[in-house]
Amino acid sequence: QVHLVESGGGAVQAGGSLRLSCVASGYNYNRDCMGWFRQAPGKEREGVAAIYNDGVTSYSASVKGRFFISQDSADNTLYLQMNSLKPEDTAMYYCAADLRPGGNDMRPTDFGYWGQGTQVTVSS
Repeated sequence: QVHLVESGGGAVQAGGSLRLSCVASGYNYNRDCMGWFRQAPGKEREGVAAIYNDGVTSYSASVKGRFFISQDSADNTLYLQMNSLKPEDTAMYYCAADLRPGGNDMRPTDFGYWGQGTQVTVSS
């Protein structure tokens, strides 16, 4: 059983910052890559950022240069530092683990485990 628990969401004004955390626990899952996704009301879930065990990162075009993904392997914690937030960043943010071999790190269906999400609301 794998559990992912996100925290750190909240309400901020445009231009502000938030840091999301995701604590992972459990065994028998692919730890090579973890990712952050988001889903706004009425929209599909979309990839935001991903990080691999070797430190390689990837970002969606909409957040590149503003969001930064990192991880603390000792604590099994994934982070997402979000800067210069915009109203269009408003969404439920989810962390994901267990990317299937050869999968796309920005495609939700390629990840096997999900957290419950944490809400981020950015006001103008």
